Amino acid sequence: MIGTIIEYLKEYGNVSFRESPMNEVDSLVLCQFAYLKFDGIVPGVEENLPSVKLKDLEEHPDYENLYADERYEKVNRKLVTAMLAGKRYRNMKMNCYVNFIEKEWETQFSAVTLILDDGTIYVAFRGTDETIVGWKEDFNMAFLSPVPGQAYSVEYLNAVGARLHRPFYVGGHSKGGNLAVYSSMNCRPEIQDRIIRIYSMDGPGFRPEVLKDANYSMIARRVVKILPHSSLVGMLFESDMRFKVVESRTFGLLQHNPYTWLVKDGKLVEVKDIYESRKQMDNTLNEWILSLDEGQLRVFVDTLFQVINASQAEDLIQFTAEWRKSMNGIVAALKEVDEQTAGILKEVIRSLFDIAGARMRQNVMNSTAQLKQKLKIQNRTEGDRRRA
Repeated sequence: MIGTIIEYLKEYGNVSFRESPMNEVDSLVLCQFAYLKFDGIVPGVEENLPSVKLKDLEEHPDYENLYADERYEKVNRKLVTAMLAGKRYRNMKMNCYVNFIEKEWETQFSAVTLILDDGTIYVAFRGTDETIVGWKEDFNMAFLSPVPGQAYSVEYLNAVGARLHRPFYVGGHSKGGNLAVYSSMNCRPEIQDRIIRIYSMDGPGFRPEVLKDANYSMIARRVVKILPHSSLVGMLFESDMRFKVVESRTFGLLQHNPYTWLVKDGKLVEVKDIYESRKQMDNTLNEWILSLDEGQLRVFVDTLFQVINASQAEDLIQFTAEWRKSMNGIVAALKEVDEQTAGILKEVIRSLFDIAGARMRQNVMNSTAQLKQKLKIQNRTEGDRRRA
């Protein structure tokens, strides 16, 4: 049967990690799990308090706060329900949570440490959340190294590694995948030696000089980078890192969503390579980025977010939900930049609106289904009246 991580959990949820060790699908599950808002629920990295078990989450008074991210709220509930249903994850422990946003430094950083039933540890870095600050930091990686989030990831891995003396995995989705690789390259040698595997799930790569300076070769064989068939985010700055390509049930930028990746027989469904048209576009974008000096890139990124900020949206949820208002602000702002920069900006913003379009289509489908159900009930009631 072909499904997603939800179907995987239903099919293999009663197989413990002692019986079947961590695999790529489990990594994808935990990377998505890291997007939940554990504030006030899971002990902080500096608190040195007992871990919280997954099965105890439902009893916590702040349980509903886990699902504050509107993008994934419904599917995240299904994820947690499926994780709780089987012994593979039910007794998983959580600790060392950190989550903060620093607007002044254009930084969004979050991570959580997960202890599995076989005694191994999974350090999960959260990817880009719904905040404009988080997305700005992603683009800052084009000219800054390290960005503040990368520096924090090294501190976090060193702290967790010094506290928990066990073998461990490191992983993350989107920016979280970049942080997983960066922290593993730059953590203390005695901690690096205990890393079993590093997972980057559609995470951006690195400028060539970053890989060289950090001696990427020390961890290269332990890195598992996985991209969907039509990857954009994961192909940014992609150069010397090997990767595996997997199938998704959707198209374009929407494939960045882990819930769209296909699973069969307990494994991600592999394909040969990135779509050729997508690869050409990714290569063009990377060549363009690498051809610019730091000053030019800084201007481009600042201009991009000036354009996005012209929408007056606080986050990407509002940006896509109020797309007409956002578009009016963007059109006005684009008139102030040169033609070449405007062309690149339009391509990036078009990708953001791919998400908006999918969301609108889903809302229409939901509304249509609700209307059909309402009419069905009304027709049934009216028929009952006539018979009476």
